[in-house]
Amino acid sequence: MPDRIRVACVQMTSRRDKSANLESAERLVAQAASTGADVVVLPEKWNAIGDSEVLHAAAEPLDGGESVAAMAEWSKRHGVTLVGGSITERREGREKLSNTSLLFDADGAIVAIYRKIHLFDVEVGGVVYRESEAEEPGDEAVVARVEDWAVGLSVCYDVRFPELYRILALEGAELVTVPAHFTTPTGKDHWHVLLRARAIENQCYVAAAAQVGETLPGKPAYGRSLIADPWGLVVAQAPDEPTVVTAELDRAYLENIRAKLPSLANRQPNAYRWPAPV
Repeated sequence: MPDRIRVACVQMTSRRDKSANLESAERLVAQAASTGADVVVLPEKWNAIGDSEVLHAAAEPLDGGESVAAMAEWSKRHGVTLVGGSITERREGREKLSNTSLLFDADGAIVAIYRKIHLFDVEVGGVVYRESEAEEPGDEAVVARVEDWAVGLSVCYDVRFPELYRILALEGAELVTVPAHFTTPTGKDHWHVLLRARAIENQCYVAAAAQVGETLPGKPAYGRSLIADPWGLVVAQAPDEPTVVTAELDRAYLENIRAKLPSLANRQPNAYRWPAPV
């Protein structure tokens, strides 16, 4: 049982050109693997970012999809666990797409599928975002075991919903991944606060791989991909460019925090009741 593993977050500037994004991701995954990473995390919608038309054009099924096949090949080639950020998935019989995060083991096999639950339907800095125009929400929290670590999957806007992360922690997650495409206005005020809070309250590692720069015209992404430890300390953070950052995860350190400050063990679930109506 590896009590220490190395995690790498890939930071990209993805745009609408799927082929160019695939080339960039391939190079950065190789760079991440060269650092000795056991687990590599890609950002949200790493293979294509754009309007609804772009997303529909880039969307693919899990069986036979170009991006899915590429991720399977990369994980196997480099012998790494790959959290495939997210891609837009086309599902048979469904009009809308899913924002889907795939987890590949070191043999290139898909071991977990998570579909983003919370859709980004907001107005930020006078700009309206409506993910629900092209996508539908998922409905299941997902924790999988890879590298003999329990990994909880989430995507971007999910980070604002602590109940999801508490469920992941209660299902055993020691590491939670947050591939993201955060806007700059929300990122500068909320990115670090939210990620550190999820790490602190659930006493787990958080690996957040982000988009950076002008992924959409006039709408720069915030970047600052980071890895936070179970005490909430940021142990790695990316500069403002496409790159890779890494950190070592230590299970003994995590378990020591949970033993000495047992907030998870001190929960009182019988006292918690959802308001009616929620």
